[in-house]
Amino acid sequence: MMKIGVVASADQSSLGQNLPAMVDGDGSAAHAYVTSEALNEGPDAARNLADAVHYLSILHGQHPGVVELAALKTALPDARGWLDQAEQGFARERLFLSQLTVAAGPLPSTPGHDKSEAAALSQRHAIETLARSERTGCALGAAMALILDWQAIRPVLISAAARLDVEAPLSALPEQAETLALADTIGADQMVNRAMTFGAEQILAQHRGLWNLLEAREAARDMW
Repeated sequence: MMKIGVVASADQSSLGQNLPAMVDGDGSAAHAYVTSEALNEGPDAARNLADAVHYLSILHGQHPGVVELAALKTALPDARGWLDQAEQGFARERLFLSQLTVAAGPLPSTPGHDKSEAAALSQRHAIETLARSERTGCALGAAMALILDWQAIRPVLISAAARLDVEAPLSALPEQAETLALADTIGADQMVNRAMTFGAEQILAQHRGLWNLLEAREAARDMW
C-alpha cells in the first residue's frame, strides 16, 4: 500500500532528499531485530543468523534479481552507469550470500516452517513483480532502495561470516551519494518520481516483512 504522505512530499522536495528518510524510517535499520542481541550476539545467535542468511537468500539470492530486472526495464540513459555498477556490485553480494548459505548448513528447525517458507516465497514473487513493472521508474526505485537498504542488511551478513569463517568481500555497490544524485536527476520528472517512490516503498515494506518473519521464527524456536 502506497504511503500518501511520503508521495505527497516528493512533490515538494527532491527524491534524493526523501529516499534517505524513507530508508532510515521504514527500512531494515529501523527494525529492532536487525541490531538485536538475539540475532547478533546472544547464545542462539548462530542459529538465528543462519536463519537470516537462508531467508535473505530466498529473497535476493536468485538471478536475475531486482537489480538485473530493473536494468532490463529501465530505458533511461542517465541510469545506465549506475545500473551497471549496481549489477556488478550486487553479483558479488549474491555470491557472498550463497557462500554463507552453504556454510550455515540446514535451516534451524522451527515450528511452522512450511508457512514461513510460503510467506518468504510470496515476498520474493512480490519483489520480482515490482522489478518487472512497466511503469517507468518503478523498477529503478526498487533497485535503489535495495542498494541503500543493503547497508543495514550487510552487517548481519558480516556477523554471520565471522561465525561461519567465511571471508567477507569489500562492498562494490554504488555509494549512497551516487544513488541519491541519480535519484535527483531521474526524479525531476514528477511522474517518474512517484513511480520510483512507490518502488522504493514496496521494497522496504518487503524487507520489514522479512525481519518480522525472522523475529517470529526466533520466538517460535524459544517456545518450542
